[in-house]
Amino acid sequence: MKPAADLMSLEDALQRLSRGAQAALIRDVQAVSLLEAWNRVLAQPIRSLIDVPPQDNTSMDGYALRAADVPEPGTRLPVSQRIPAGQVGSALEPGTAARIFTGAQLPPGADAVVMQEQCEAVAAGDGQGLGSVVVKVSPQLGQWVRRRAEDVQADSVVLTAGTRMTPQAMGLAASVGCAEVVVVRRPRVALFSTGDELVMPGEVSPQQLRPGAIYNSNRYTLRGLLLAAGCDVTDLGIVPDRLEATRAALRQAADGHDLILTSGGVSVGEEDHIKPAVQAQGRLELWQMGIKPGKPLAFGSVRTSGQRECLFVGLPGNPVSSFITFVLAVAPLLRVLQGMPAQSFKPQMLRADFSWPRPDRRREFLRARLNGQGGVELFPNQSSGVLTSAVWADGLVDNPAGTTIEQGQMVRFLSFADLLSA
Repeated sequence: MKPAADLMSLEDALQRLSRGAQAALIRDVQAVSLLEAWNRVLAQPIRSLIDVPPQDNTSMDGYALRAADVPEPGTRLPVSQRIPAGQVGSALEPGTAARIFTGAQLPPGADAVVMQEQCEAVAAGDGQGLGSVVVKVSPQLGQWVRRRAEDVQADSVVLTAGTRMTPQAMGLAASVGCAEVVVVRRPRVALFSTGDELVMPGEVSPQQLRPGAIYNSNRYTLRGLLLAAGCDVTDLGIVPDRLEATRAALRQAADGHDLILTSGGVSVGEEDHIKPAVQAQGRLELWQMGIKPGKPLAFGSVRTSGQRECLFVGLPGNPVSSFITFVLAVAPLLRVLQGMPAQSFKPQMLRADFSWPRPDRRREFLRARLNGQGGVELFPNQSSGVLTSAVWADGLVDNPAGTTIEQGQMVRFLSFADLLSA
């Protein structure tokens, strides 16, 4: 089976989206406390002004000594000092050991640490002093010693501009003494759904749901995805299936926002008003992508009252199509919009614990999850309306167009964690 030649490839779509995002790059920055920096994108690099660690220190509770002073296991050394973390010891006298605790700075002259489990403490006979220690092993030079600057060297860049601040990145910034960071302003995204069939949970009980009506799940899915991507979201709710109502919503959404994101109404039916509305208020490209689910994708811009252009992306209305198209196309756009490097997919090659005998002409993204045997299995119903598959799955099997899959074959697996990560 040959792929459909008239459909745009996902890679081509991503390149076009990236170009559009680069043209609309957010240049506003702000300084925030490091405590408030989670999920923000650095506008400036963080450079360390100190070595980390600042001095040689011990990674174990035990005894600091000179390795040459322990020629054989069972050597007994007097304990000359006690060094808790945060205190600085004096120079180590030859032929002695220092009781030392994890994180404490090594005393000058010490070149190894023996963990306390490999030592036997001997109390002083008169009950005075620190006694002695029997070292039960022959220590190696440098053992259990964390060297100065082995993690970070002074004047080095520890986090580059364009880095999203994860908890571990926040910890790294703190380790070099950073209390405040300069970050890109959060993307401002206006979100709305179209469709007269949509109702909101809580407004109508399931018993009173009119024939043909459905609850608007996309509003919650897309809002959650946008918040996880570090956006400020303006939720404009549901817009009626009327051209003027859609145009009015677009005008409202364009002012003060970087991106308008919609779901539904991007096909070419008589009740699909997104295309003519965006064309009237700005410019639009309506793409037919060669992927399943998620074939229709609208991209363009809407003019603001100040004649600035606000980016526009219109997603399909089917819940799974909307979710997957966001994961594959909108998440990369938001990265570039904030100055992060363009995302490239990082598939894992895993064993298919399923068969797929009836491929599609489009490139398929099959909802799948890892199993305890090191393979991946498919959700039994791959319909674009079955949102339970997106909750059940860990990610997607990226299956080329027209390709069958036999059980035991190696397939490309894209985890949601990687697709949506920084």
